[in-house]
Amino acid sequence: MRPTWESDGVQLYLGDCLQIMPELAGVDAVVTDPPYGINIAANPFRQKFAKSAWDAESASAEQIAELRRVSRYQIIWGGNYFLLPPTRGFLVWDKQQAYEFSSAMCEAAWTNLDKTAKVYRRAAWQFEKEHPTQKPVGLMVWCLGYLPDDVACVLDPFMGSGTTGVACVQTGRKFIGVEIDPGYFEVAKKRISEAQLQIRMPLEVAHGD
Repeated sequence: MRPTWESDGVQLYLGDCLQIMPELAGVDAVVTDPPYGINIAANPFRQKFAKSAWDAESASAEQIAELRRVSRYQIIWGGNYFLLPPTRGFLVWDKQQAYEFSSAMCEAAWTNLDKTAKVYRRAAWQFEKEHPTQKPVGLMVWCLGYLPDDVACVLDPFMGSGTTGVACVQTGRKFIGVEIDPGYFEVAKKRISEAQLQIRMPLEVAHGD
């Protein structure tokens, strides 16, 4: 199966991850933020985002099982919504929100890594979003740093706006992304392309190109 778009160690597929994942090879880790079925785009603080079918449905048990099958390591945001084995390696994003605020004060990622739990602190309102559940790039870079050093290729089967891909570009890892929504696929492609350009520009200046 050929990627829909490919560039400098990045392969992006537009389609259903359950159909695409069995065809993938060479995946070391999955770092992803699958839908939890909690209608987050309906939150009054996210009125600029239209309600979508994915937002009302949770990733299936079959999808979660397949992403675990194709990779050695997994970091799954919202892992508390899925039936996953016990772990001591939870990652927590402290969103530094007031107690009275309607949204969750933190989010948790399940991992299959035998490491101690860690906390990342950054205010949720300190970055612009192009997707209702978009994570900060810095958070995903932090997640990648939690993986073993030999992880070269990362898969995000629920790519969304491509934040995991941007983090992989910034940290020099290969990335495979899958997204079923054509609009968000284009957003992800644009953001990852821009990240690649930012990486290349210093090299071009250094070589006088």
